[in-house]
Amino acid sequence: MQALAQRINRTEASGIRKIFDLAATLKNPVNLSIGQPHFDVPDPVKEQAISAIQAGKNAYTPTQGGHDLREALLRGPLSNYREKEVLVTSAVSGGLVLSFMALLDPGDEILIPDPYFVMYKQLALMFDARPVFYDTYPDWRLDPGKIAAAVTPRTKAILLASPANPTGSVYNREELVAIAEILEKHDLLAISDEIYDSYCFDNPFVSLREICPARTIALGGFSKSHAMTGWRVGWAAGPENVIQAMTKLQQFSFVCAPTPFQSAAAYAIGFSMQAEMANYRAKRDRIADGLSRLGYSFVKPAGSFYIFPQTPWGSGSEFAETCIKNNLLVIPGGCFSERDTHFRIVFAAKDETIDQGLDILGKLFHPRQSS
Repeated sequence: MQALAQRINRTEASGIRKIFDLAATLKNPVNLSIGQPHFDVPDPVKEQAISAIQAGKNAYTPTQGGHDLREALLRGPLSNYREKEVLVTSAVSGGLVLSFMALLDPGDEILIPDPYFVMYKQLALMFDARPVFYDTYPDWRLDPGKIAAAVTPRTKAILLASPANPTGSVYNREELVAIAEILEKHDLLAISDEIYDSYCFDNPFVSLREICPARTIALGGFSKSHAMTGWRVGWAAGPENVIQAMTKLQQFSFVCAPTPFQSAAAYAIGFSMQAEMANYRAKRDRIADGLSRLGYSFVKPAGSFYIFPQTPWGSGSEFAETCIKNNLLVIPGGCFSERDTHFRIVFAAKDETIDQGLDILGKLFHPRQSS
């Protein structure tokens, strides 16, 4: 058997996939585990993709992205950027890969919030960098003191996500100003994952790129806002030298995002999703009110479609496995954290599914009631 690259040994398999394997034999489980919208791509956006395919827009676009989408981005959400400061990526995942590749050499450090999206830690390890975690327990807020204390001479970047997966935390302007001050003081860059920017339920979204554009690589896309998870279209915006480095790397990796879906994304920028977002705010309230009645300890999420309660007993892994045995799919907190004390619920589901999940969680709150 041929020896594999060392990065394979450094990279762990997704704990989420392990849960899916455990649940493979269940029939009609109550599924509150999948991190994607439960609504479909709006029909007019689908029609734009179909029209693009039928019109022959199926070849490569320029590496930096097709003209229509780049123009739409520069007229709309990225209007304060210049053309060379914007790159169309293969979703935010592609933007994360390219930004890590552009910034991190072996042995460099990147500061990552704990809890975190599963990809952050593994990407750092994949590129032989060192993930250094800054703790956001128990309220999921940014603590500038903790972050500043984690900076060393090897630190290259600070990663943050707002709204966040798995906690649903949304950072306010004061917190982001404090991050900008740390970036300036230590000559660092930030990678800001903004894929859930549409899902802000209580206050308007604030981006670090508004406060510190010269030091922020912002990543966004259409997977969550318009349910285009399988279409793989996103964007990166930031300092010209970084975006040009990411563009060079994309030439030899992703090449370009899918062409017909770029055309659809250009149309989607002007397509309102306010009704869906209002529906998700109601779902947030539904799951939070239900968990509160049951006695679970949690921080009410201000954004995204996740809630991250503390387990009433046992570790996150033990509790999630018991949920699975009772036909409920949730994800243990250890998949997203250096701790395993919580579990993630996705409320991107029908109301009846959320209610079924709450019924099972009510039965499992006390160990003697679990089966």
